[in-house]
Amino acid sequence: MKNQFLVAGFVFLCCFSPLKAYAAKFTSLYIFGDSLVDTGNTFTATQGAIPPSPPYFEGRFSNGEIWVDKLASKLGLESPTLFTNVLQGAIPVDGINYGFGGATTTEQNTIALTFDIPGLPGLQQQIQAFTNPLITNNQSADPDALYILWAGANDYNPTNAPPDKFTPFTTTDTTISNLDNALAKLAQVGVKNLMLVNLPDLGNIPVARQLDTLIPGTTQRLNELTAKHNQELSGLVDKYKQDLNIISVDANSLFKNAANLGFTNVSDPCLASLDPLIICDRPDLYTFWDIQHPTAAAHEKLADLAFKSIPKHGTVPEPGTVLGLLGLGAVGVVGAIKRKQKQSDYSGLSH
Repeated sequence: MKNQFLVAGFVFLCCFSPLKAYAAKFTSLYIFGDSLVDTGNTFTATQGAIPPSPPYFEGRFSNGEIWVDKLASKLGLESPTLFTNVLQGAIPVDGINYGFGGATTTEQNTIALTFDIPGLPGLQQQIQAFTNPLITNNQSADPDALYILWAGANDYNPTNAPPDKFTPFTTTDTTISNLDNALAKLAQVGVKNLMLVNLPDLGNIPVARQLDTLIPGTTQRLNELTAKHNQELSGLVDKYKQDLNIISVDANSLFKNAANLGFTNVSDPCLASLDPLIICDRPDLYTFWDIQHPTAAAHEKLADLAFKSIPKHGTVPEPGTVLGLLGLGAVGVVGAIKRKQKQSDYSGLSH
């Protein structure tokens, strides 16, 4: 896997143009994680096979724009350029999204393992793709950018990956250690503003509820694991408070209170099947789009929460304009990826 993620780097100047309103603090966004932040990397890397769009929206694992798209807009920025597009020669606009569906906090990717697709990275390769060229070229990360990290669900969630290749973790030790290392590496290269998102109760997502009918206790076990993960994640916030301005986003509380946010169905997937195609009439009333991923309406609520979390932590100043000089390291070559025949039902894909 490492050999398929080769290191390269470049530096460029961003346009000298006014930044809008709240983007006066944040010059750009850099995003790391799994399908909950992936705006099209997996879709591009699999030549449009995963997730099938439509009914998924333009390569997102949802039925519309996801929360990082919406947060970027709220900050007066464009949704960051896909890492896969940077590899193809695109000049990044307002940062880079390194997130890939299926990413675990290790080097493994559950989608890659499930469908035998080489080159899809885990979180470790994503962090290396950002930090290695900065270290090599003696550069620092843009201190005025906002960096988003949300990963860990695929470490614990049920998966279709071969058991001999990957088995979901039953303890939090490895995941928290990997996130700890990721934060250390980001701090080392000069990252200052980091948005860190905790996990919703994994036992309450549709795939876990379905599995609980076959293996009683699945829901309780995953929810207990989630609680321990989130508690230890809070410990990392304390550990790095001197080095990073960590903006904590409590996704767990948001999804627990989904019924009070206008969602009338908080347990079933809107997308019941791809073959035949069965979609609910009102996705905006559902929390979940498929058996693992939120609807665009739920992503909108999460974007609102993330945006409101920023001023609470004293990160966003009064609206204004700045001129930007952006030093950026971007690396990597995703291995050659053969086009995979669309599966009969991608609604069971891992995050």
